[in-house]
Amino acid sequence: MANTKNFSLEGKVALITGASYGIGYAIAKALAGAGATIVFNDIKEELVQKGLEAYKADGIKAHGYVCDVTNEDAVNEFIAKVEKEVGNVDILVNNAGIIKRIPMHEMKASEFRQVIDVDLNAPFIVAKAVIPTMMKMGHGKIINICSMMSEFGRETVSAYAAAKGGLKMLTRNIASEYGAYNIQCNGIGPGYIATPQTAPLREKQPDGSRHPFDSFIISKTPAGRWGEADDLGGPAVFLASEASDFVNGQILYVDGGIQAYIGKQP
Repeated sequence: MANTKNFSLEGKVALITGASYGIGYAIAKALAGAGATIVFNDIKEELVQKGLEAYKADGIKAHGYVCDVTNEDAVNEFIAKVEKEVGNVDILVNNAGIIKRIPMHEMKASEFRQVIDVDLNAPFIVAKAVIPTMMKMGHGKIINICSMMSEFGRETVSAYAAAKGGLKMLTRNIASEYGAYNIQCNGIGPGYIATPQTAPLREKQPDGSRHPFDSFIISKTPAGRWGEADDLGGPAVFLASEASDFVNGQILYVDGGIQAYIGKQP
């Protein structure tokens, strides 16, 4: 059917940063399933190799590169190499990110800057590197992985919330500045996703009970569960495809309904 073709990514090259595992890997798998050629990077060779093995095991031919996305010169070299060896980047997913859970009054400025560098500066650097070619091609899709913390604050995540709030506004500005070139820039805001990064928040207590934060999230989520990385695949395919050609500057929150829900009365 014609509508189904709108979601096809056949012939497209998709770059997903930091996609050796976790959310980035799940998004890359979904884009590959829609027909895209997958390119990913990570900061260490061993992580790239681990990712390549995982993609191979899932029957996906992926192209992996070592690149520090906070280094502008390294990113420019990386993108030039991708364009030469794989093809022009049609779809960029800025996924690479870190979090440091430290009370603000105990956090060093250097730690704050590191989070900002990875979670906000890097998406700017990588988007800046691919946008000129997207402008020449007359099309492009940029998806920034935002967060619930693009909207909300919470204890111990001041740097992360500041970065993700900034990323939301960077998303809107890219849409505003380059929409005339048929470049769409949108964000995905995952809710609480069950990944290795959030595993400590889901650990069972010594008495077998839920971690307090785990109980809190379940109580605040109408779906009554943590999200899975695969829950982000469909939204990513939509935002990467022609089906979203008139969707620009939006943040799609995939959160099980948290933002719509005030919570149960105690």
